[in-house]
Amino acid sequence: MIDPVAAPGVILAEAAYRDIMGAQFEVAVLPWGATEPHNLHLPYGTDIVETVQIAAASARLAAEGGARVTVLPIIPFGVNTGQMDLPLTINMNPSTQLALLEDVASSIDAHSVRKLVVLNGHGGNDFKQMIREIQTKHRTYLCAVDWYRSVDRSRFFEEPGDHADEMETSLMMHIAPGLVLPLEESGKGIVKRHRIRAFREGWAWAPRPWTKVSADTGAGDPRKATAEKGSVYFAAVTRSIADFLIDLSAADPNDMYA
Repeated sequence: MIDPVAAPGVILAEAAYRDIMGAQFEVAVLPWGATEPHNLHLPYGTDIVETVQIAAASARLAAEGGARVTVLPIIPFGVNTGQMDLPLTINMNPSTQLALLEDVASSIDAHSVRKLVVLNGHGGNDFKQMIREIQTKHRTYLCAVDWYRSVDRSRFFEEPGDHADEMETSLMMHIAPGLVLPLEESGKGIVKRHRIRAFREGWAWAPRPWTKVSADTGAGDPRKATAEKGSVYFAAVTRSIADFLIDLSAADPNDMYA
């Protein structure tokens, strides 16, 4: 938890009006997750838990470094059109995300916060085109960060993957161990390869119908995960994002290029 005395308003949902009424924030962070299965051993809210914790820790470090930053409550639903045959997956269409993001941006703009960062924790979300559209209507500077791209994961983990894999499992073992089932109960996260070469090589793209790709909803073997790996990775990710928030807080949106 963030100490509200040492850093009033850094976590908006935990702040009192007295903490906010005199504050002047330069950056607002909007965490965005998803609600979906994560193999057999991680909770449906994995993307939510990870992104909330990363946002909070990064903002605290940034505030300690002089950034005027506040973290907004997380949006818990993401684009999951390819997982709707998995029970209780909750899908939010991109058009809905656009409307929601525009409303948040309008509110932030009205309160004279100059920059809004969408901190994304779900691979199915993509905010680039939304930001291109919204930016033309608001003074607030908009940008997006995928926290899982903020550092090179190969420095920390042996197994490749992109869903409920060694990385996500290690991270959850560190930040929310009570929500992680024993690794003996996990699936292997084996993913079928596309029959068409261009899709395999990554220069062609189509959404993945998840149940045709993975038997356990995982993508990557989680069985080498440890809480220690998660701790080191969490520290690296939050430090990287905190440094970005410090730089962004100090930057002039009208003078971003040298």
